[in-house]
Amino acid sequence: MSQTSPDDFIAPVCEDEIKILFQDEHILLINKPTKLLSLSGKNPANLDSVHYRLVQDFPTALMIHRLDLGTSGIMLIALNKEISRLLNRQFSERLVNKTYTALLAGRVDQERGTIDLPVAKGEFPYQIICHETGKSALTEYECLEYEDLNFNHQTFSISRVLYTPHTGRTHQLRIHSQQLGHPILGCDLYTGQTGSGFENSEHMANRLMLHATRLEFNHPVSGERIIADCPCPF
Repeated sequence: MSQTSPDDFIAPVCEDEIKILFQDEHILLINKPTKLLSLSGKNPANLDSVHYRLVQDFPTALMIHRLDLGTSGIMLIALNKEISRLLNRQFSERLVNKTYTALLAGRVDQERGTIDLPVAKGEFPYQIICHETGKSALTEYECLEYEDLNFNHQTFSISRVLYTPHTGRTHQLRIHSQQLGHPILGCDLYTGQTGSGFENSEHMANRLMLHATRLEFNHPVSGERIIADCPCPF
């Protein structure tokens, strides 16, 4: 990566629109497009973001959680401070369940498994696996199917995987995929290890192949358990 600090990074222009999946007086559920920041950056060139766009129509909108720039999919937005407080409590008490769909390089041998590797902050923009200073990070995965991908006149096997993270560390699914030996296609930070055959996994897709597919939480007013789905676009 060429940038050495967050201030040096310039996000790509995102022409795709945010889609509202559900709306009431308390919350929004949206589908975030890939290559759109969740929050505006300090650099004026990074003004465009989910939050910046939403407050044009919903001035009181507050972010509850974030998705990485390249990750698409479902996000939950509070429409006032009290709702934000109630939803943040659910996140901190781990009452919110999140599911992601990913395309990984190679064939994941086990149909199901868990990845339990602590994540720590590395040199920007990287996270690292560190058993001394890292925070606990647990991810469950289920391999749904295998597919073939043609890249550079070669055919590669790829795996469609369903991820259920039990923690929300920065880049958790991306670095856990790399540690599994099967990096997420299109990921520019955590590519295949040298000699793995997946060194070019970053270039095997035109986007990060990671999508937030499902979000489960309790409605902050009615208490009803909400199970919201956002179909995977790839």
